[in-house]
Amino acid sequence: QVQLVESGGGSVQAGGSLRLSCAASRYTSRVNCMGWFRQGPGKEREAVASTYTSGAWTYYSDSVRGRFAISLDKANNTVYLQMNSLKPEDTAMYYCAAGRFPCTLVRSIGTWGQGTQVTVSS
Repeated sequence: QVQLVESGGGSVQAGGSLRLSCAASRYTSRVNCMGWFRQGPGKEREAVASTYTSGAWTYYSDSVRGRFAISLDKANNTVYLQMNSLKPEDTAMYYCAAGRFPCTLVRSIGTWGQGTQVTVSS
């Protein structure tokens, strides 16, 4: 069973930056991608960014493309989400996720992190 441990959330003013980290205990044959989802109050959980564990493919939602960047530290099984130019509408609980390609759908995720809150004030 893969375990995911997140860190890095917090509060920031609009225009600021945050970096989220997610350490996976290990990869298994059931995991070939990792990603980040978010869920705002009263909203459905949505994919923000995802990547193959090989790093050969990445996905960004339209709302964050050009502002967020997902990256992998393969040696340490850690995935990062660098968030720049943050907006109040980015406020949400952010969840690390591991699963089978494409890791952009909730049903493709086998393991979730505990979630970390990101709050952006105007």
